[in-house]
Amino acid sequence: MLLAIDVGNTETVVGLFSTQAGDRPAPKALRRVPPAPPEPVGLTHHWRLSTVDVRTADEHALVLTELFGLDGLDIVDVVSGIAITSSVPRVTAALRQMATAWFDVPCLVLEPGVRSGMPILYDNPREVGADRVANAVGAYDLYGGPCIVVDMGTATTFDAISADGAYLGGAIAPGVAISMDALFDHAAALRRVELVEPRQVIGKSTVESIQSGALYGFAGQVDGVCRRFVGELGPSSVIATGGLAEVVAPFSEYIEHLEPWLTLHGLRLVYERNLPGS
Repeated sequence: MLLAIDVGNTETVVGLFSTQAGDRPAPKALRRVPPAPPEPVGLTHHWRLSTVDVRTADEHALVLTELFGLDGLDIVDVVSGIAITSSVPRVTAALRQMATAWFDVPCLVLEPGVRSGMPILYDNPREVGADRVANAVGAYDLYGGPCIVVDMGTATTFDAISADGAYLGGAIAPGVAISMDALFDHAAALRRVELVEPRQVIGKSTVESIQSGALYGFAGQVDGVCRRFVGELGPSSVIATGGLAEVVAPFSEYIEHLEPWLTLHGLRLVYERNLPGS
């Protein structure tokens, strides 16, 4: 089985893929109250962790071993390959060391020079984050092109993929969480609130006003950028992923599909293109 690890600045997503995958359930279009999205082909287990950049290689191995153990799995017995994408260089190095020290299996780190199977039409292709490449590869595999990926993590990124499967570029904005943190840190009279839908758009309390401004404001940002992307791309599928996508997506008019495990799916495809049969 393939152990896929996506390290973001805030969270790390870990997935276990069966090498004998069945058909993926039919994707469901996003509704105002979205159903649980289908999982990628072969994804049997998944976990979401806080990213801790001071963990050593041995500590990463320990955390993963314990996670597997909670689900009754022996990590050494079941893992036949490892694929990693990381936005945190210190964690990337530790995971490389972990793979070498603890696992005698093929390991791929998605980085410049690794064959993704997708042309990267950026002025400097090496500048495109590995997670954005994985998202683009996964989105094009699932929905074809043209398509737009909205990844709502530490940053909110928008990526455009052409009809013939080329990565065209994108946009980067401050993420939901860091924007909210900045608000609370610099406005002494405002306190942190749960990010849920308020009773109405016009808030009747400070809490509701913050919730309204955050949810509808970030949804409006998504729709505004996607509208401009569609103006250049033409009609496109819009796919949302990332830790906060499930919160904001129901309020967006452009997001059609919710794919929480999109990065893992794309990472798996890149692994298979580089290490076929592993």
